[in-house]
Amino acid sequence: MKKRIAALLLITFVIILAGGCWSRVELTELAIVLGAGVDLSEDGRILLTLQIARPGAYTAGGEAGGRGREPASWVVSAEGRTVPEAERFLAMKIPRQIYWGHCIILVLGEELARREGTGMVTNFFQREREPRENIYVLVARGRARDFLETYSSLEKTSAQAAGFLERMKTGYSVQLRELAEMLVSRGIQPAVTAVEVTEAGTMPGQVPGGTPPPQKEVGVAGTAVFKQDKLIGWLDPWETRGFLWLKGETMKGVIIVPGPEQPEKLVSIRIRRGKTKIVPEYNGEYPRFLVKIRVEGDMVEQQTRENLATPEKIKLLEEEMASEIKARAEAALEKVQGEYGVDIFGFGEAFHRKYKKEWRELKYRWDEEFSRAEVEIAVDARIREIGLLTRRAGIPEE
Repeated sequence: MKKRIAALLLITFVIILAGGCWSRVELTELAIVLGAGVDLSEDGRILLTLQIARPGAYTAGGEAGGRGREPASWVVSAEGRTVPEAERFLAMKIPRQIYWGHCIILVLGEELARREGTGMVTNFFQREREPRENIYVLVARGRARDFLETYSSLEKTSAQAAGFLERMKTGYSVQLRELAEMLVSRGIQPAVTAVEVTEAGTMPGQVPGGTPPPQKEVGVAGTAVFKQDKLIGWLDPWETRGFLWLKGETMKGVIIVPGPEQPEKLVSIRIRRGKTKIVPEYNGEYPRFLVKIRVEGDMVEQQTRENLATPEKIKLLEEEMASEIKARAEAALEKVQGEYGVDIFGFGEAFHRKYKKEWRELKYRWDEEFSRAEVEIAVDARIREIGLLTRRAGIPEE
């Protein structure tokens, strides 16, 4: 009897394991979404655009990419009253099952972001099981559909190119989960990467005997500023750099400063690392913030003919470097605090951590409090290395 029970349990266990592939879907049955864009149609309906990978372009020996070669993606659109309804209409055009698991970017059109906000779009991508929370959220200057219809000269698709730009931190990168956290927080308003279609470079030989046309590529165009879930304005790339300094985000790039003795000539300093600390103060009437920015960099180029490898010259360059960073941060602060009147820097979260009791009252009108808050910015800049040269080539020794 015991042997029969053991055999029955073994058979049951094997049957349970054998059912592990009951929900399998073959790769050849999937339409893999690389990028999604949402716009408002002329009659106010949702226009959902998908950039779908073309399987033949990813097989061994298959070519993909820019103009004149087999495209690596297929862009298709459909309208609906909601995102799921538009997806159902797309399913009537796409001869495969739509698969969201590899979606890299979600692009919101400018008109949609201004009129309706992000809520009517992101809710679907947060509730549905397949889309991932690390999708990069972008706002297009113009239509999201136009952005997804571009090519990439280096990556297989424009969605992959945009995702690479986000991972490289060329601007302010925001993922879907981070946007959701900002939307529910009272201490910070959302800000999202702004993108646009740009003309960048040419493809030599594309037009025999003629001038090749410029390529339409994806590009970062600054930062989109939101109040709650609706777009209210933009920061240009220069202001975005200051915004990143105030937030303490990982910075990459170069700071350009004038030479100590030849101000018309420039010196380039590559950022090595940076750190930002926000110190809130409150006197019972209005909040005040001290923002301490510490940055280190390496000199990578000089146009001047002077010898910069001296402690005195290095000190002057550090002062100019600090002044340039402070100017960028103040420009971003002035525009956001004065013109838009929203806290996208996270000062409210810093205030909440230090003044928990006072925050209970101020959190309901934090944007108004932030608009009249005094913010002092202090920058400590250091140059750590001057490269492989102690002086510019062609300068005689004294």
